[in-house]
Amino acid sequence: MGIRIYQLADELDLENKELIDILQELDIDINSHMSTIEEDTADIVRDMFEEEETEEESLENVIEVEDVLTVKELGEELDVKPNKLITELINMGTMATINQDLDMETMEELAAEYGYQIKEVEGEDEEEDIYGLVNDYEDKEEDLELRPPVVTVMGHVDHGKTTLLDAIRKTNVTEGEAGGITQHIGAYQVEVNDQKVTFLDTPGHEAFTSMRARGAQATDVAIIIVAADDGVMPQTVEAINHAQAAEVPIIVAVNKIDKPNAQPEKVKQELTEHGLVVEEWGGDTVTVPISALKQQNLDELLEMVLLTAEMEELKANPNRPANGVIVEAELDRGRGPVATALVKNGTLNIGDYIVAGSAHGRVRAMIDDHGQRVEKAGPATPVEVLGLSDVPSAGDILEVMPSGTNARDIAEEREEEKRARELVDHKTAVNLDDLFEQIQQGEIKDLNIVIKADVQGSIEALKESLLDLSTDEVQVNVVHGGVGGITETDVMLASASNAIIIGFNVRPGTNARKTAEKENIDIRTYRVIYRAIEDVRKAMEGLLEPDYKEVVIGEVEVRDTFKVPDVGMIAGAYVTDGIIKRDAELRLLRDGKIIHEGKISSLKRFKDDVKEVREGYECGIGIEDYNDLKVGDVMEVYEYEEIKRTL
Repeated sequence: MGIRIYQLADELDLENKELIDILQELDIDINSHMSTIEEDTADIVRDMFEEEETEEESLENVIEVEDVLTVKELGEELDVKPNKLITELINMGTMATINQDLDMETMEELAAEYGYQIKEVEGEDEEEDIYGLVNDYEDKEEDLELRPPVVTVMGHVDHGKTTLLDAIRKTNVTEGEAGGITQHIGAYQVEVNDQKVTFLDTPGHEAFTSMRARGAQATDVAIIIVAADDGVMPQTVEAINHAQAAEVPIIVAVNKIDKPNAQPEKVKQELTEHGLVVEEWGGDTVTVPISALKQQNLDELLEMVLLTAEMEELKANPNRPANGVIVEAELDRGRGPVATALVKNGTLNIGDYIVAGSAHGRVRAMIDDHGQRVEKAGPATPVEVLGLSDVPSAGDILEVMPSGTNARDIAEEREEEKRARELVDHKTAVNLDDLFEQIQQGEIKDLNIVIKADVQGSIEALKESLLDLSTDEVQVNVVHGGVGGITETDVMLASASNAIIIGFNVRPGTNARKTAEKENIDIRTYRVIYRAIEDVRKAMEGLLEPDYKEVVIGEVEVRDTFKVPDVGMIAGAYVTDGIIKRDAELRLLRDGKIIHEGKISSLKRFKDDVKEVREGYECGIGIEDYNDLKVGDVMEVYEYEEIKRTL
């Protein structure tokens, strides 16, 4: 007994024509949907579709991964809350944060707990790295020479990183410079057994995670410092992960062995839980017990650094155009943009045309870690570089270009591409005061933030801490971070990307402030990083309750200064915007950075004391208990306005 085509098509949820086409491919003679086929033939077709369904069901439990996922991203793929995954990781002996990357093995183990498989796939054409190397030189073996190793010291806060670096710097300066002041430029060189070693002084606080990641990738040897009385801590694990991800040899310095409660053997045991098995236990991880405070065994630690570096056979070609990495950067009023660069290959010379990120220029001067001007810097040498058009970001690649035009064109292309990537669609204006309500109503899924600060390190600190505030309901994103005052361009970027602006030790200029009012952009400025973090956290939780808000009422430009006996320094000033009131608060800005906050001590028009001065008029202003006034300074005058709350 057979079955008609239309009946089988209905059973398999197919169109009649689809089933006829399948049967014809099997060389079965079919005239129409009314034709009848044998049950054996029908079973063959049924088996075909059962296999496809099984294959589809299997695929539903497979997560395709191109690269590593964070705990949060894996949670989204598994439809499991990140906190639950963190608990699972703790049970597996791994401490992790919500934004921590997971390796393939760990992802597979976690996924299996929830009935999923991880499948590693090759990604399609990845987005072009707009900041990558432009010139790819191929060095001949005979052109390569041994170079100094670059070392990064990483570890948990208070485990002695700074003490260790200071001890190494003081006891290993080059001959003739003992007792001299070593300039702090974020990196420096010391001499060990007549060999140079470069140290990257990366920040040690947990908020600088990405800086540590960049440091590890720019380094040849990582010293992980662990306090013998405290053991392996979350930041220690982060440091280990960064060094392992960068495939950098690790030396563990077990510090504070002079303390009575030191337990170095316990530290070694804890290290094994994170894949570091010490040599005396049959592994390949070098450990050195030290006391950074009492300078015990520092020579042995440095000898291990040299031995490890020797095994790596670190070489570079000094006779080619240089490239390197930006370690730190800031805007200096007297010198302009200043960047600490670590030359990785080639030699950087005075007069070279350079590009770093979206900044470009010509090397005007170079200063080494002893404050001395130098004409050139070879491989693994850290120097301060003057002559860039703008402040680059830490981690940007610095590269010598054939001409100034070439460097400028590349920098401009990168800036345009960067802005294009940063601009995203937005639906509703966001501000911290109403953030919780917008979250509850589902209007806000992403909290975008533009960060401006006085130095690059502060940007990194704010960025990492803010990203850690992300929850299941809201993803915190930093769409832009830059050094310098808050500009009109920053406000327009915030408007286009529906972001709030957070300024640290910087303020918006007059045009930026007016544009922000017009575009309804929320600008928050801070002098203490944790207050910024707390405000955002409280806003997300609906706990931010400001009773007063700051209102800028006027702006003054210092055009002259003169000293008055028994009074102090007075600024001859011009009111460029708004009104100046005698009893208002005052903030002194220099190059967009906050230099001082205080009160007006005197306000005069000619020789007369006045209560206020309006826009377009000159005046004399004194600041209470402050005399460091310079021509070009800007005084921002503000007062606090009470917020009336409705019940």
